Amino acid sequence: MDDPNNNHLTNEKKFTHLNEAGEARMVDVSGKQPTRRTAIAQGHISMTPETLSKIKNNQLSKGDVLQVARLAAIMAAKKTSELIPLCHHIPIASFTVNFTSDEIIPGIAVRAEVTSVGQTGAEMEALTAASVALLTVYDMAKSLERGMVISQVQLLSKEGGESGAWSTK
Repeated sequence: MDDPNNNHLTNEKKFTHLNEAGEARMVDVSGKQPTRRTAIAQGHISMTPETLSKIKNNQLSKGDVLQVARLAAIMAAKKTSELIPLCHHIPIASFTVNFTSDEIIPGIAVRAEVTSVGQTGAEMEALTAASVALLTVYDMAKSLERGMVISQVQLLSKEGGESGAWSTK
């Protein structure tokens, strides 16, 4: 049974997002030194070759799918702390998002990179940006195909902070 006060946990096992009374809280990062932090996330959306062709050739009545998805990704990265409970707001210093069409899937891969100088990482911003970019592609192309599948949204790497660098490789 879960102990809301975490009495059964050692100091290193206590939940960071719960206070002593077991109530949700944001982690206090005020004691951390600001450092440069970068996170890269990716994801895919699979679709029929016909849908992919129409997106690539800008043949959808809603407009340029990838440009709208790029703007949505930027907006999502900036709004991450408003979407995810207990996520810190971070100052985004740099953001890039790239789309690659893949004839083998067939579909589109998105890669989002977020850089910040602050006291906490940019992983959630990169993951949120990639996710929202893919959701936007789906939204703009759903009139052509409702069976598109969003998959493989994942963190590829992160750098900076006390934990240093991490990568899927």
